[in-house]
Amino acid sequence: MKSTVSRSEKRPGVSKGSSSKISRTDLESLRKATARPKVTDEHPEADVKHIVRGIVRRGLKPIPAKSSISLRVDADVLEWFKSQGEGYQTRMNAVLKAFRDASV
Repeated sequence: MKSTVSRSEKRPGVSKGSSSKISRTDLESLRKATARPKVTDEHPEADVKHIVRGIVRRGLKPIPAKSSISLRVDADVLEWFKSQGEGYQTRMNAVLKAFRDASV
């Protein structure tokens, strides 16, 4: 089926391409728009471990929701877990899971 509009006929809303050899692109604005954002205390740069964990989790079954509880532990036990670095609550949870699995 042939088109009813000839090639020489101008289509509405279509402008002819620019014949200028000089770019009118605002390169400075373009650089600012594509530059990496400044790292501030409010918006710290993403942690690589966090990104990798998200990539590794893709395709796996969802992590079950956790419950918030109040738990009393001896001060020396809590200090030992905290002295191991960030994620002490996650490690405490892992120890409890290991105990549960070992006692089954």
